[in-house]
Amino acid sequence: MKQQRKNWKGNTSKRHNSAFFLFVFLGLLSAFGPFVTDMYLPSLPAMTSYFNTSVSMVQLGLTFSMLGLAAGQLVFGPLSDKYGRRIPLLASMALFLVSTLGCIFSPTIELFVLLRFVQGAAGAGGIVISRSIATDKFKGANLAKALAVVGAINGVAPVSAPVVGGALLKITTWRGIFVALFILALALFACCVHFNESLSHSKRSKESVVKTLSLFKKVVHNRKFMLYMLQLAFAQGILFGYIAASPFIIQEHYGFSPFAFSLFFAVNAVAMASGATMSVKFKRQEHCVLTSCAGMLVCSVALLGVLLAGANVWVFETLLFIMLFMMGLSFTSSTALAMAAVRGLAGTGSALLGACCFLFGSLVSPVVGLGNILVSTGITFVVCAVCSCACALLAGKRKPLPENTRQTAPATL
Repeated sequence: MKQQRKNWKGNTSKRHNSAFFLFVFLGLLSAFGPFVTDMYLPSLPAMTSYFNTSVSMVQLGLTFSMLGLAAGQLVFGPLSDKYGRRIPLLASMALFLVSTLGCIFSPTIELFVLLRFVQGAAGAGGIVISRSIATDKFKGANLAKALAVVGAINGVAPVSAPVVGGALLKITTWRGIFVALFILALALFACCVHFNESLSHSKRSKESVVKTLSLFKKVVHNRKFMLYMLQLAFAQGILFGYIAASPFIIQEHYGFSPFAFSLFFAVNAVAMASGATMSVKFKRQEHCVLTSCAGMLVCSVALLGVLLAGANVWVFETLLFIMLFMMGLSFTSSTALAMAAVRGLAGTGSALLGACCFLFGSLVSPVVGLGNILVSTGITFVVCAVCSCACALLAGKRKPLPENTRQTAPATL
């Protein structure tokens, strides 16, 4: 029996997932979290009537799912450094399936909100471990390409998820959206079963679970990682500010219909995906981040002026498109640089990176609704862009990453 187990382990160690499978798998994992939080947004009014509760109570489901996404990454990241990527992934997908069934059949809004936290925490496993797998499998330019796929999908997902949810509501109820999430989780669970472990036993943390959590201290003391993490978090602040404010700006200020608003969302999703894809054209990712931050700063200042002046919607949309394109560059490059800085603690670093971005997004989203939404949105854009640019400049002054982090990965994955 022991000999059979040994042979089985030997066979799996020689088996490799194809590059195509890895890219698709990582893309789906990275998109999973944003779909968990945003896909059901169009159904909020219907849920208010169904549960016979207030709008703010239903919106707590969104807040708690984002908190779950942040907290879950802090748990699954270190666990994946200790136990490998595959087992925590399977556990997170199984937990998501159970919590999603609970949401579908939840009799009260209170139970629904609680299950949304669990759902978010479970979905966090896919986000944090997808970045860790990319760091395990790729180096240098290939790491940037892998994270470009992850970044492109992760950038598109938050703005495309509500569009998908709105389309589903034409043929089903809010429960149907959660059924769709359940089916997506089943597909990802099947992919997790097929996935071959990317972190060898020799590279796993040998510390206890409690001591593994102390790895966060080592990551926090890595100044280059922290600067790129904060740069990305401020860029995410612009994204979440845009998501929170754009429905009111496009529909109420400019007078467009909900369907037209979804088209704006789709176009802007293309902008971010294009930016993430173009980031690999830069010879140095540091230059890509600086270009991105400079572009976001210029566009944010221009957008503040446009919103204050009440300019034409097409001027507003053009500047927004360019800014989101620049944001796409930043998401990919800064993630690659941050993860390369903590290659030996990829799971922990990925956890802290994701948690910080979601926490920052949850803080920025309500800010755009304070006072005049046009003014508060424009100011939020500018402040986040200035801070993001400052972090990028400070990170650029740090000692460059070792040359071996820029090498290309072997052809066999």
